[in-house]
Amino acid sequence: MRPEDYPPQEPFSEVAARYHRSVTELGAGIEPGREIVLDDDPYRSLAIYPSPTPDGRVLAFIHGGGWTNGYKEWMAFMAPALTAAGITYASLGYRLAPEHLFPCGVEDCAAALLRLRGEVEDVGGDPERLYLGGHSAGGHYAALLATRADWWRAAGLAANPIAGCLPISGVYRFGEGSGLSMRPRFLGAESEDVDAAASPITGIVDRTPFLLSHGDKDFPHLIAQAREMEERLTDLGIAVERLVLADADHFKASTLAGDEAGPWVPRALAFMQ
Repeated sequence: MRPEDYPPQEPFSEVAARYHRSVTELGAGIEPGREIVLDDDPYRSLAIYPSPTPDGRVLAFIHGGGWTNGYKEWMAFMAPALTAAGITYASLGYRLAPEHLFPCGVEDCAAALLRLRGEVEDVGGDPERLYLGGHSAGGHYAALLATRADWWRAAGLAANPIAGCLPISGVYRFGEGSGLSMRPRFLGAESEDVDAAASPITGIVDRTPFLLSHGDKDFPHLIAQAREMEERLTDLGIAVERLVLADADHFKASTLAGDEAGPWVPRALAFMQ
């Protein structure tokens, strides 16, 4: 789909508009092999980019945008570097705030991920080798699904289907101690219970391995949260790596994920082995 095929969303800020132009240009001409809409809302959708030489590994990725903006098409630029290495790649969409509040977006991502599990064998993917990542707000949703058990238990699964989590510049805590200058609107009315439920770091149930990434010039509160998440996972005995992307701000940390010669792609490929 194209951005104009979607219902309107919040107007872009100046910085979001620059990012939109950048990733749209990077992804120009890269078409998915299969696009799936879960129901009559086009935001609840996923795009699958098959590998010409699939090795079974699957990476699903969730776009950012402050929970109020974004399209799954933003992440198309990541496909070539990953599919060339044997990865079956997918980009997941979800409904946005302020019209749709937590937990709508993460529930959409869970539904898309479960649908992906049922589709990947047709394109050489192995549903037992399914990894999940995301940038910024998408990194938050990825981390939440990797650390919680309610969604996969509700689907009747015996274990979390996520083999590893690769958030880039993710958010891992809300509320007191988060460092956020304001409470994100997708959380709705002030509630400590909602803040805790939305914070991956506060309720880690599963033992999914993590590759945490962020830029060395990223937003300071996100760098601090990544360090805190690394410490918490380490304390719980969960395998975790943290990759600091040199000379990268919040947005370059995202675009580096499509650069096969950059630091993120080879590290991610090794993590998914």
